[in-house]
Amino acid sequence: MHDIKQILAIAVREARTELGLSQEKLAETLNMDTRTILNIEAGRGNPKYDKLYPLITYLKIPADKIFYPANANQQPNLQKLLTLLNDCTEQEAADLLPMVRYLLDLLHKQDHPNL
Repeated sequence: MHDIKQILAIAVREARTELGLSQEKLAETLNMDTRTILNIEAGRGNPKYDKLYPLITYLKIPADKIFYPANANQQPNLQKLLTLLNDCTEQEAADLLPMVRYLLDLLHKQDHPNL
């Protein structure tokens, strides 16, 4: 079994740095103690749900990345895209849908020019 604390540590650190946030800024934003973020990223401690939930939702870490790491690593870009789409309003999704279809059609034509 994977070490869940290390998996969480890596996921939080990667997501935080990808957003360009310091541990201090993240802690301030989430109204947490900086030591909480430090301990989580160091693989120490066992965060309670009331700390874990705001952390992974704010950082947009897919739950599969933490709880099913073998599955989440198979298609990381698809997971990131789905996470972004889950953040859309219904209207934003409706506006994006024709654009995404168009872009996918272009990509498919690039991959298969004879079609």
